[in-house]
Amino acid sequence: MDFIWVLFAFICGLGARALALPPLIGFLSAGFILHFMGVEPTASMETLADLGITLMLFTIGLKLNVKDLLKPEVWAGTLGHMGLWVILITLGMLFLATLGLPYYSDLDLQSAAVLAFALSFSSTVCIVKLLEETGESKTRHGRLAIGILVMQDIAAVLFLVASTGQLPSIWAVALLALYWARPLLARLLDHAGHGELLPLTGFFLALGSYELFYLVGVKGDLGALIGGMLLAGSSKATELSKSLMSFKDIFLIGFFLSIGFTALPDLSMVMIAVLLALLIPLKFGLFFLMFCGLKLRGRTAYLSSLALANFSEFGLIVTAISTDAGWLSKEWLVILALAVSISFVITSILYRSAHTLYRYYKQHIYRFERGERLAEDVIHQPEGAQVLIIGLGRVGKGALQTLTELRGDQIWGMDADRTRISSLQAQGQQVFFGDGEDADLWEQLDISNIRLVMMALPSIEDMQNITVQLRSAGYTGKIAAVARYEDERQPMLDAGIDHVFNFFTGAGTGFAEVSLQMVDGAPVHLCEQVKPQVS
Repeated sequence: MDFIWVLFAFICGLGARALALPPLIGFLSAGFILHFMGVEPTASMETLADLGITLMLFTIGLKLNVKDLLKPEVWAGTLGHMGLWVILITLGMLFLATLGLPYYSDLDLQSAAVLAFALSFSSTVCIVKLLEETGESKTRHGRLAIGILVMQDIAAVLFLVASTGQLPSIWAVALLALYWARPLLARLLDHAGHGELLPLTGFFLALGSYELFYLVGVKGDLGALIGGMLLAGSSKATELSKSLMSFKDIFLIGFFLSIGFTALPDLSMVMIAVLLALLIPLKFGLFFLMFCGLKLRGRTAYLSSLALANFSEFGLIVTAISTDAGWLSKEWLVILALAVSISFVITSILYRSAHTLYRYYKQHIYRFERGERLAEDVIHQPEGAQVLIIGLGRVGKGALQTLTELRGDQIWGMDADRTRISSLQAQGQQVFFGDGEDADLWEQLDISNIRLVMMALPSIEDMQNITVQLRSAGYTGKIAAVARYEDERQPMLDAGIDHVFNFFTGAGTGFAEVSLQMVDGAPVHLCEQVKPQVS
């Protein structure tokens, strides 16, 4: 039976990709198709779904800066949006109840408020997956969206305590001691090495954190998140996150399939779910206005709001608890499952075109910006830059250090990860914070003296978008980029990139150059010989 859902997940995921849609849409479809065929969910699938969510929350914690949660745009944005949303949606549902619509007619003030609260959450799984696929989890808007999700998780814990009436154990206070265990956990991670023991250590820490919090009556998912946060900033946090990525993605397929197994809807339930999906623009609008009111840039407010404009898998948990308590009829669980699935599809499709849509509507978005801008959103000019390196991961940082030795002050680096920028600035590097896909950035930067832009980013789509932004801003210099796979080379050249450097071929060439120089005593430049093969 396990092979059946693997088979359908593969077929539907491949079909979605063939239609230029995110694979998760195919996984959602596979769950509903299997349920319609009468296939029963297996215990192994549910276990994989739980593992996927636990690992996802743990990896979020690995990348999370606690200081981000203390920013007004995070906590005020979360509480303000949630409060306003619950009031508006509760009133709207009570109005529909007076019209005698199916399922709404049975709602009273309490049940309508609970349903509105369930719909106020945004999907951690959907949003984090989209941000990781687009390489935007560490950008300004990505960090804001993740911060909002964490605050929503805290609200979820409070709801579970209030709804079940079960207070955490007195031993939960002892969890505070985990803060002083951080050096020990970091040392444990260092001793895990770089092989198969590293992801196993990640499993141990993620599941151990989950179980530890669960044992003292606190939501286990929150434990996995905090377990990751304890290791954030350690020397191997990034490597650990990458080693867990494939496991997490595979396990999350079980989660997307499980949504389809919640229940089968009838026509009236489908119509009600579609009606709920029409609330997504309202959710986007409330987030957008809230963020703009908190002095965020229009682009940041727009992208964060677009990512958060969906319903959450936690809404199903809230609804399930409410049906058990008798606050809602069981049909609402089916309706919510379908509405959550529809919202996933909408977000997955729209967010892929988020930057293109911004270019078309940015003049309208500007109208909502406040005159005063937050200090961290001020754009700094790279003075005297002739070469600009975008993306300062291992490849980009290596290029920055090498070229700085050759050309000195003419070389500047840019990255959308503010923590990484702060670290490199502390080392004396010429770097500044900026998101290459930000059309406003290129309009405000003086790029007239820049002769070469080098991009070392994980996403080919990001580099294609940045190329479009650069050319639209009037940049006439050369553009070079790094490709991880051979089939990425031609699409990047077609997008207007002048030179595509094959990362793996280039690494071998550089290794050969240095090795021959050790023997011959003179510099050897093999890259000119292999240039026709990689550009």
